[in-house]
Amino acid sequence: MMNNLITILPSYGAAVLVTLEVSVLAALLGVAGGFVINALRLRFTRSLALPYGFFIWLIRGTPYLSQLVVIYFGLPALGVTLSAVQATIVSLTLYSSAYFAEIFRAAWNSVPHGQLEAAQVFGISRWARFRAIECPQAAAFAIPLLANQVILVIKESSVASVITVPELTMTASGIVSATYTYIGPYALLIVAYWLLTQAVSLLAEQVSARIPFLRKTS
Repeated sequence: MMNNLITILPSYGAAVLVTLEVSVLAALLGVAGGFVINALRLRFTRSLALPYGFFIWLIRGTPYLSQLVVIYFGLPALGVTLSAVQATIVSLTLYSSAYFAEIFRAAWNSVPHGQLEAAQVFGISRWARFRAIECPQAAAFAIPLLANQVILVIKESSVASVITVPELTMTASGIVSATYTYIGPYALLIVAYWLLTQAVSLLAEQVSARIPFLRKTS
């Protein structure tokens, strides 16, 4: 059994790279998208309240699989054709941006309003309030939640196996179909996902421990 595991390790190595490519890009773009969406909500509170609520309701209220299928199979009808990997990154970015936006919304709501009012009374500029008061406290609140959401993005990337993206889950399923062995391939699959998610958790802990303003506000 050990020899069989060794022979399939290279396949898992390639699959890990695909999983990382999809997950990291989607997470980075999702964080950026969520931050921008929340910033626009804060800047245009009234005019964007309905669109923001609809976007969050639509994305969070439907399964990621349905969103992936719509983008991969539906966009070609509109003249936009994406590869399986591209469709996964685009759909996973849209999916995660809604969750990241809500994390940023909660993080900004966690900042005591009295501090902002006091800073405004003392004539501190809007940018200075953002840099010195809002951002440090919001970041301290958001980082653990952002890490959890990145872990969910990694797990959700497994859904891409249904459109033949050669990530971890599809690779494990292919090996099982070819060898008719289950324990080894799926055990490696579990270990691979566990290692990836643990890496994210450790990275988040290191970031929280090394950035001074996070230590002061946590």
